[in-house]
Amino acid sequence: MNWWKPEIFAQKRDKLEMRARLIKAVRTCFDDMGFLEVETPALQISPGMEPHLHAFKTELLNPERDKTRDLYLHTSPEFAMKKLLVAGLPKIYQICHTFRNAESSSMHSCEFTMIEWYRANAGYKDIMADCEALLRQVATACGVTEYRYQDKSADPFAEWEYLSVIEAYKKYAGIDVSPDASAQEWDDLFYDVFLNKVERPLGVGQPTILYDYPVSMAALSRPCPDDARFAERFELYACGIELANAFGELTDAKVQRERFKADMALKVQHYGQDWPIDYDFLDALEHGMPESGGIALGIDRLAMLACGTDEIDDVLWCGKV
Repeated sequence: MNWWKPEIFAQKRDKLEMRARLIKAVRTCFDDMGFLEVETPALQISPGMEPHLHAFKTELLNPERDKTRDLYLHTSPEFAMKKLLVAGLPKIYQICHTFRNAESSSMHSCEFTMIEWYRANAGYKDIMADCEALLRQVATACGVTEYRYQDKSADPFAEWEYLSVIEAYKKYAGIDVSPDASAQEWDDLFYDVFLNKVERPLGVGQPTILYDYPVSMAALSRPCPDDARFAERFELYACGIELANAFGELTDAKVQRERFKADMALKVQHYGQDWPIDYDFLDALEHGMPESGGIALGIDRLAMLACGTDEIDDVLWCGKV
């Protein structure tokens, strides 16, 4: 598509200008809260450990040694940013391009913009409060009173909905899920029920924080101290759209190592491939990462909702690849 033709570009220029105001507002929000903006490399030894994500792989050439080295474009700057927490930085954020292969739709681009932020000596409830402040400040800066997607809206200035995963299944699918359900049962529930029934009404009317996932879906989050069957993980929804994924961060290197192995075994089972583990990250955890909360939020999706458009391409400067 010749997006650069003036008559074509003009159709989305106002949305791109809105996107620019939005990103400026995001930076202002975190700068005002005392966060430090950081930059970490997009090329990493390991792209991440999510079993159902796909990465872009490349080779680093070393002519002097006549060797090559496999590297990946990151699917998240998470590992690198957590190393900065270990190094002693207390409150950090990063706005960066992120890369995930096999993702292209009205809601996905294989290259997209993300903000990721972390608070040391904090938990996931502190990150929830950050989300409320951020979505309200962005709406004000963009001159909108609500976020919109298709026929749905979400008022960030209203009282937010806080809903546990167990409560959401009962409310929207009529399923009383046992907290002791197996990992396979939760996997089936996610694809068969959550995506079809539970997700769509989340964040309609007001943003929704969906929290306390089963520990089998913990990823890099720690178990809840009062009930180890659940993990300190939440997702942020507006207008039925997932905007962010957050954790009360796991700091136990031994447990994290075992989770990585289990995730890669699942990736091999489903896709016949695995990714290398970032052992330097595990060494950093072993050295000692403070109790922390962290989150990744999709800037492009937030811009979509601020503009009220249904297509992610409308808020990307040069369109999707």
